[in-house]
Amino acid sequence: MKQVLWKGAVIIGSGLCILALPVPEGLQIQAWQLFALFVSTIIAFILQPLPIGALAFMSITVAIATKVLKPAAALSGFSDSTIWLIVSAFLFAKSFIKTGLGKRIAFLLIEKMGSSTLRLAYTIVLTDLIISPATPSNAARAGGVLYPIVRSLASAFKSEPETSPRRVGSYLMQVEYQGNTITSAMFMTSMAGNPLAALLAAQAAGIEISWGLWALASVVPGVLALLVIPYYLYKVYPPELKKTPEAKLLARQELADMGPMTGAEKIVACIFVVALLLWSTAQYTGIHATAVAMLGVSAMLLTHILSWQDVMQEKGAWDTLIWMGALVGLAGQLAKSGFIKWFSTSVGSMLTGIPWLWAFIILLIVYTYAHYGFASLTAHITAMYSAFLTVAIATGAPAYLAALGFAFMSNLCMSITHYAASPAPIYYGAGYVPQGKWWSLGFQVSVINLIIWIGVGSLWWKTLGLW
Repeated sequence: MKQVLWKGAVIIGSGLCILALPVPEGLQIQAWQLFALFVSTIIAFILQPLPIGALAFMSITVAIATKVLKPAAALSGFSDSTIWLIVSAFLFAKSFIKTGLGKRIAFLLIEKMGSSTLRLAYTIVLTDLIISPATPSNAARAGGVLYPIVRSLASAFKSEPETSPRRVGSYLMQVEYQGNTITSAMFMTSMAGNPLAALLAAQAAGIEISWGLWALASVVPGVLALLVIPYYLYKVYPPELKKTPEAKLLARQELADMGPMTGAEKIVACIFVVALLLWSTAQYTGIHATAVAMLGVSAMLLTHILSWQDVMQEKGAWDTLIWMGALVGLAGQLAKSGFIKWFSTSVGSMLTGIPWLWAFIILLIVYTYAHYGFASLTAHITAMYSAFLTVAIATGAPAYLAALGFAFMSNLCMSITHYAASPAPIYYGAGYVPQGKWWSLGFQVSVINLIIWIGVGSLWWKTLGLW
């Protein structure tokens, strides 16, 4: 209770301190009041005295009750189509777990490719990649689907955290966590905060990042990173066991226990493939990504893959709807108030004389490593994405280069600590990797990801004509 009280005092006090300051020249008082509320909301998300959904609900309630925003404006975020895309994607993920399709995909790949520790590592991250477009909760993907498999494999090779962590367990735990970091960045629907970044890019810079554009922009740096990182970890943090023929035997046993592929799994697989095709060809079909996702969920309901009870019980989807809808509403109104334009102009003028490329690199590095102070990717995006994007563009950085760079690093920054994102405590808590080693490896991986995603990635985006 004491923690809730002092955190609440910090949250309320931060907003009141801003309100006590003179309104900057060029801003309306309503914009300044909304900024104070927005800052308080961000700090609340970081401190989390209550669940994030409850905090978001209270934030828009305050906005309406104090007449900072009219009800329609405060609630406008809930009508945004991208929010319903992510809700539908959560329900896709539920079908993967409920039918066992995600688990079957993992064991099928292990049976074919699991003859060595390195190949096993690539198999695990490949599984993560395959199911990531339909799993916006990277915690559900890494924790609900893959963690039990990784943990079972470690035990099968007699690698336990207390006695023999380095035999194979430490390596596999790091590989999957760092692989999940990469797959989270590769699709708009592979991490819950990605649609928020796309929405903020539209609000702050007036550019549209569609599902297909996000996937196309990420494919080259993403695949390259998935090839490099497991091998790099294999060299700097090698497992003692190099050959793993037992993995194939374990996979065969698990598949035998599961039995033949069920009708429900086949239906989910077909719906997923069709959804991927429609998402990636939206520029030709004209079918909106949200409509595709909702059609997929409707098909699952019609075929009884999901019941309405399943839909109602998917707490992650409805929690995301509340906090993201609230944030989108507040962020959208903050942009309309003129605050974002004023901020970018003011800060951009301070960087006058610095070439845009160097300004962009500095901003990107600061943005990435500021995540040492965050335990949530969403809170990081909420706190910093719009501001850093607008400042980068104000210095002359191409809009799409900046928007994509900050969006991808909003995921890749989760590599650095054992509390950086929801999957982190799951894998760190297994006890295979000490905290010091986790931070050391995480920092090394973050540098490699910066080089690959911004170095190679920016060249790929230029080839695509995005800047």
